[in-house]
Amino acid sequence: MTTAEATPEVTVEAVERAASDHAFFGHPKGLGFLSFVEACERFSYYSMQTLLVLYMTKYLLLPEHMNGVLGLNWLRGFYGLDGQPLASKIFGAYTSLVYVTPILGGIIADRWLGRRAALVAGGVIMSLGHFLMAIEGAFLFALITLVVGVGLFKGNIASQVGELYSEEDDRRGMAFQIFYIFINASVIIAPLISGTLGQDVGWHYGFGTAGIVMVAGLLLYLKAGPWLPADNRPDRSGKTERPRMKAEDWPRLIALLALVPVLAVTLLTNQEIFNAYLVWADQKFTLTLFGFHFLSSWMITIDAACSFTMLVAVAAFWSFYRKRTGTEPDELTKMIIGTVFVIGGGLCLYIGAVTAGNGKVGMFWPLMFHLINSIGFGTMMPVSLALFSKLAPKAINATVIGIYYFAFVGANYVVGIVGGWYSTMPTPQFWLVHVASATVGLIAFILFKLFLGRMIAHEAPERADALS
Repeated sequence: MTTAEATPEVTVEAVERAASDHAFFGHPKGLGFLSFVEACERFSYYSMQTLLVLYMTKYLLLPEHMNGVLGLNWLRGFYGLDGQPLASKIFGAYTSLVYVTPILGGIIADRWLGRRAALVAGGVIMSLGHFLMAIEGAFLFALITLVVGVGLFKGNIASQVGELYSEEDDRRGMAFQIFYIFINASVIIAPLISGTLGQDVGWHYGFGTAGIVMVAGLLLYLKAGPWLPADNRPDRSGKTERPRMKAEDWPRLIALLALVPVLAVTLLTNQEIFNAYLVWADQKFTLTLFGFHFLSSWMITIDAACSFTMLVAVAAFWSFYRKRTGTEPDELTKMIIGTVFVIGGGLCLYIGAVTAGNGKVGMFWPLMFHLINSIGFGTMMPVSLALFSKLAPKAINATVIGIYYFAFVGANYVVGIVGGWYSTMPTPQFWLVHVASATVGLIAFILFKLFLGRMIAHEAPERADALS
């Protein structure tokens, strides 16, 4: 028998309880627990990502410190790099792997451990990784540990949100919006707390804070058990019939696969924010607004606040546009529009570098970059994921969604390479490279629209019925 057949009373009871549970802003109490747990995980992750390159360039990779790091001299020889280029390469490898391992974590949960056990294991391993960051010699081992932990944790929490609701419960859509609000709040707060502690008090205090918050999230998840959906621990004796690919699925699948590298190229400027951009900000920005001086890590908070605000603003604009005109552009058109804004954001960085010359960069052009780039990101990325979700063949739907995130794998890997050019290339030229990459993405999206737009926009009848 299958797992669902073995425990039907638990599943029905959980759904019935959730339907009558309005304890958390009109939603089940389990949503509150999952939202806070995910907020803790994202706080720890973005604390790490905010501090990583600054920590390496300003402390760990200095000659007096790097010799004590296990394996770092070997890695330095393997890449043939030193200083900021080496930091950029390590950053690219770490952040690209972080988008690969959740796919493996999902497979492990589905086939062996079950969702809850995989998530708890991931939380424990992530906490260990953050605390290992306080030990200089264990730096590389800490990064490996964090990659494994994120893989087990990340893919196995969001799936539980949807399972709190029956298919007829119209609160499901808003539940994910609430979940996303908690994520964005963490991204805004993390640089202010961990970034300040890391830069002003000591690097290890910033990493240690990330570890403490991760432990708090893990404990909260363990407490949440009674309010969460039933686990998906697999029953190896059960067999599942998978739908097969149809002839009309293959052209759409090939088109989606071709879109992945185009998305990766277009994402380059946005993903550089945590890498060379932070180094540039630390070295060259005035970091003063209205007479108040702040730390370079706080640029991540500014970016997160702009991203959250512009996501809401873009969604509100298209809602208004649809009400006025009765329609709105398709996904590819929106992706083209978004890429134009991404190019505009990159040009802001170029202008800021040119006008500053050898002096300090005023805050106007960086702020304009964050605003304009966030409009582009908010216009392009949600609809790109929606496009993949809509056109993914039913037989391999989850696999195609996983493939979508390989755009971030590719972008972060390339950022690790290109970001290393910052220390040897004139800064205006460095940002023009990013503008050029987004321009390549724009041209590719236009070509997709011209030659494949009708085919990509076409939906199978059963898919259209499901979406209507």
